[in-house]
Amino acid sequence: MTNTVTELNPRRWAALAVLSASLLLITMDMTILNVALPQISADLRPGAVELLWMIDVYSLVVAGLLVAVSALGDRWGRKRMLVSGFTVFGLASVAVLWADSPAEVIAVRALLGVGGAMIMPSTLSMIRNLFTDARERATALGVWAAMAAVGGALGPIVGGLLLEAFSWHAAFLVNVPIMAVAVVTGLLLLPESRNLSPGRWDVLGTVLSMVGMIALVYAIKHVATEGLDAWTALTVVLAAIALTWFVRRCLRRPDPLLEIRLFRGGAFTSGTVAAFTTSIAMAGMMLLMVQWAQLVQGYSPLQTGLAMLPMAAGSAVLSPLAPALATRIGARTVLAGGLMVGGLGFAVLWVAPTTYLWVAVSILLIGAGMGSLAIASAVIMAGAPAEKAGSAAAIEETSYEIGGTFGVAVLGSLATALYRAELPEGATDAVRESLGGALAAARAIGSSDLAAQATLAFTESLRTTSLYGAVLMLLAAAAVWWRTPARLDLATAQH
Repeated sequence: MTNTVTELNPRRWAALAVLSASLLLITMDMTILNVALPQISADLRPGAVELLWMIDVYSLVVAGLLVAVSALGDRWGRKRMLVSGFTVFGLASVAVLWADSPAEVIAVRALLGVGGAMIMPSTLSMIRNLFTDARERATALGVWAAMAAVGGALGPIVGGLLLEAFSWHAAFLVNVPIMAVAVVTGLLLLPESRNLSPGRWDVLGTVLSMVGMIALVYAIKHVATEGLDAWTALTVVLAAIALTWFVRRCLRRPDPLLEIRLFRGGAFTSGTVAAFTTSIAMAGMMLLMVQWAQLVQGYSPLQTGLAMLPMAAGSAVLSPLAPALATRIGARTVLAGGLMVGGLGFAVLWVAPTTYLWVAVSILLIGAGMGSLAIASAVIMAGAPAEKAGSAAAIEETSYEIGGTFGVAVLGSLATALYRAELPEGATDAVRESLGGALAAARAIGSSDLAAQATLAFTESLRTTSLYGAVLMLLAAAAVWWRTPARLDLATAQH
């Protein structure tokens, strides 16, 4: 049993604006940090391990808290959880003013992760309860997906503009006024909703979900940076035991912390696969494209952000249109077709010359393919009853989080291996480590040939990695086409 808002809630579109703006900021903030890291490093002089924790702690905290926070929001109140998340995110951003050491910046990033874990799934579950009409919900989720894509692309642009005028603290402080407005408008516009029959809180399940997710994300990141070693193997085993135990526990309980049984529906599974695969592709592509733009093309951070705009444009245009397309040609066609368009974007990068014109075409197609995520979100949320909205949102957000981590780790590691294979024999460790290291070494010894060889090796690795990305997207499209019901109607889709 759940209390829901009325179907024609007069404030639902204004509430969507609040939810979308908060998501825009969260996704924008993730990419702003990448631009600010050089200044942070120059100012605070973090060690290699500290720098890694600055980057990783946010995703580790989010991954560990997503399931528990989503379930708590269903019980305590989704509006309360969301507004509390706004508050935590804003206060953590203010706290950066007192951060004058790497450890303190890491602590701020961890607090931002707590706020992000409270905000991200809450936006989805609130949309599920605000828009009781499934077709309106699909449109709302299209706007939500577009904001996520635009935020990721705007991050480097906003970050570049801020850092040209202010210190690296501005990359955090930009959140404060927006979060303040979000708290006030959220209190005024958002209706409260919760699951009125949640059952007993599963303490052991909460611990298992946190341990399992943190161990899994940490293992993936550790493999990408350090390779497979004993510590990584131990973390993988811990993640496997904890998550297997958690899933079995959820399947046995009548009131599970996470409703795993939602995966019994083909449409729900397809939506999750689409979200997971697209997140892998996007995270890996952004990692490689930013390096290509800055190190190969010599773009500044601001120019790099502007260069990535075609990706945001493709998604911003297609995401709101996806529900209408699904009504005309079917949700399955749009869902699988979006993945195919994204795969085509990767293929363009593989077959065409690596110039900005073709890169722009490639990322435009990839961004357009992201439009299918609007349908993926609609299918996922429509496939869950209102009282299980938190579980559905947690599953989708977990798919994004794990997919993004896989994208950086797997595609990033693949590109690194291919880069090293393209280098001439006898290359030094600094040259083999990364293109940035190779260019620094080339400048140190005044060797233009070394710089040219490393740049060519990176470009070839980027093209080959794009081939693997295309194959991944096309395989996912085939799986989604197979699992999604042919006559799926978003107005009636249920698990």
